[in-house]
Amino acid sequence: MSRPMHIRDSIEIAADPMTIYREIADPSQMGRWSPENQGMAEPGRGPLTVGDEFVGRNRRGPGRWSTACTVIAAEPGEKFAFRVHRIGLRRPLLRGSIATWTYTFEALDAGRTRVTETWQDDRTGWSDAWAARFDKLVTRGSTFDRFQAGNIRRTLARLKADLER
Repeated sequence: MSRPMHIRDSIEIAADPMTIYREIADPSQMGRWSPENQGMAEPGRGPLTVGDEFVGRNRRGPGRWSTACTVIAAEPGEKFAFRVHRIGLRRPLLRGSIATWTYTFEALDAGRTRVTETWQDDRTGWSDAWAARFDKLVTRGSTFDRFQAGNIRRTLARLKADLER
C-alpha cells in the first residue's frame, strides 16, 4: 500500500476571505497558529506574491530547522501556496522536493469563510518504506500524513480562535 501523499482539512471562520488571506499570505504570522512553524526569518514583508522566496523557522520539541520556500500561488481572497525546496538546521542548504502547502478560501454566507489547508508530500522519489522509517524517527513514532493531519487541525483551530476574537 502506498503512503498518503496529501492531507487536508477545513474550518469555517467568521471573517471575510480577504482578511484571512492577508494573514496567511504573510508567513511571518504563521507562528501565531502553527504548532510547528514559527514564522519566517525575515518578518515585516507583508503578504507575499508569486515568486517570492522566504525562509521558514520550525521547531518540533527540542529540534529546530529552517526551510527555504517559494510562493507558487497568490490569488488574493482565494488561494495561497508555497513549495518547500531546501532544508537545514540554521540555514536551509540541502536541496530537494520536500512539501507544498496550500490554503484556499471559500466565501460562505453571513461573512464566513471556509479555509482549507493542504499538505502535499513532495518526496516522490522516496520509497514508502524509507519514508516511513524517516517519518517515524523525526516525528517520534508517526508517519508524516498522520502527523501533519494533527498539525493542520491545530493550526486551523488556532487561526479561527485568533481571527474571531
